[in-house]
Amino acid sequence: MDDPSQEPRGGWRKLPSWLLTQTANHAHRLVTDGFSAADARGYHYRVLATLDEFGPASQAALGRRSGIHVSEMVATINELAERELVERAPDPADRRRNVISLTTAGKRQLRRLEKQLAERQDELLAPLSPDERKRLTELLSKLLDHHDRRSGEAG
Repeated sequence: MDDPSQEPRGGWRKLPSWLLTQTANHAHRLVTDGFSAADARGYHYRVLATLDEFGPASQAALGRRSGIHVSEMVATINELAERELVERAPDPADRRRNVISLTTAGKRQLRRLEKQLAERQDELLAPLSPDERKRLTELLSKLLDHHDRRSGEAG
């Protein structure tokens, strides 16, 4: 069946799971390309955005808030610190741990990444009207919340 008009109606190309996976692949590529254009990775954005939102934090708290596993967090913090986008300082309350803070250069990089991300969101959602974009986001959030709660119950 090489002719798309000969495909069975309701076939696998209409399955929500397949559609979500294919769209997620496009989204990932677009966002990765956008961050790459700003010499960054997704983890960089998540750490910088989390620090901007919540303020200085220990690596452990930063990992929990950003959803980045501890094994990835150390490398990410090292990369950001080498570029002087974040600062590490001993925690005055517990000298055994460091507090990570966003630097001025880190805030500028975050704004560049936010601009890249906004452009990529527009590219991804180009065929949708503003109302459709809002509704899609609401529906995806509802799905994710449901499955996050279910996986939390199982854990």
